This record gives sequence, C-alpha cells and structure tokens, in this order.
Amino acid sequence: MILEFKNIKKTYSQGTKELNVLNGLNFQIDQAKSIAVLGKSGSGKSTFLSLGSGLDKPDSGEIIIHNQSIVDMTENELAVFRAKNIGIIFQHFHLMQNLTAFENIILPLEIVGISEAKEKTLEALKKVELDHRMNHFPHQLSGGEKQRVAIARAIVTKPNIIFADEPSGNLDSETGQKVMELLFDLVKDIKTTLVLVTHDIDLSKKCDEVYYLKDHRLEK
Repeated sequence: MILEFKNIKKTYSQGTKELNVLNGLNFQIDQAKSIAVLGKSGSGKSTFLSLGSGLDKPDSGEIIIHNQSIVDMTENELAVFRAKNIGIIFQHFHLMQNLTAFENIILPLEIVGISEAKEKTLEALKKVELDHRMNHFPHQLSGGEKQRVAIARAIVTKPNIIFADEPSGNLDSETGQKVMELLFDLVKDIKTTLVLVTHDIDLSKKCDEVYYLKDHRLEK
C-alpha cells in the first residue's frame, strides 16, 4: 500500500457557515496502480488531491504515504518529503515563469540534493521529447509543451506517487490526448502510482480503478 487516508475530515469556512467537504473519508491504494477520481464540481476532488499531495492539511485524520504519516510534518519536512516521494501535475501547469524548461525540471532534484541532477533532468526531457526546447521559458512554449515540462518535473525524481489534477483540462482535445498517453506510458515505465482527478469519463477508463467522490466519500 502506497497511500492511505484514515478518517479524514476537512471543512472550509464560508462567511459564517462551515462547508463540510470531506467527512470520515477512508481510502487506500496499492503501489503502481492508476486510479481516477470523478465527481461533480464542488464535490471535493481538488481538496482530496491537495490533502493527498501534502499541499493542505486535514482538520482531523491521518494520511500515510510510503509508510510515513504526513499530517504532522513541518513545512520543511513536508517540502523535502514531497520532493522525494510525490509528483504533482496541475491543470494550469504551475511552471516558474522566470526559469527555463530545464531549470523547472531540475528544481525538485536540487531541493533534495539528488546526485547527477543534470543527467536525470536531460533524461526526463528526452522522455517527454522536449530536449530541443530545454532552454526555452514557459512563455515560449505551447500549452502541450508546458504540460510535458510539468510531467517531466513530476517524474524526474521517480516518485512513489503522482497526483494529476485535470492535466488535460487546459488543452485542446488532440493535444490533451497525446499528453495523457505520454503520462500513462511514463507512469508504467517508472512503475509509480497515479491518482488522476478528472471529469472525463473516457479518460478515467484508462485507469486501473475508478472512484466517485460524493456525499463527502469515495465510492467505486
């Protein structure tokens, strides 16, 4: 087992009201599995991803990744743990605009001081077929190229788990399909786990398992 949610609760304040997003969520996934999480807008998909990737913390409960609880980690501990164990791919890429494609990808390797960082960055660039664009800045890249840089950044450390939040949602259908085929191939290549948050039912069918987030819980 690579990821486990134990009795997770998460609420947000909206003025004087409390919005209950997740309530008693229990979930687990095995290593090297790909799962899709579907749900209506506002069902808590992005919250689920933020909690699982350590970008946010639950109000109560425990989240275990690779046999380590991440809930009580300090920000510094979490940053290092994330760089080593977690890859994240966002719908809007979230690349550093003042860094080249190469510099964006090498960043997580430098955070944890992994050796041969340059060689591993070049390898990741070649896997996404962008080594010829390595010195280009994000504003010089197309949407599909930006997402391939984001994928390379997510896989460069060969993490235990990759979270992808609507990774093709900001691309046209043809580009999105090519990017997703690339992502699935790379996930299999490095034998990592993929948690894909999506609204695309056809895309979800490419995963090993499909879950629906409704009534604050995940169901098959």
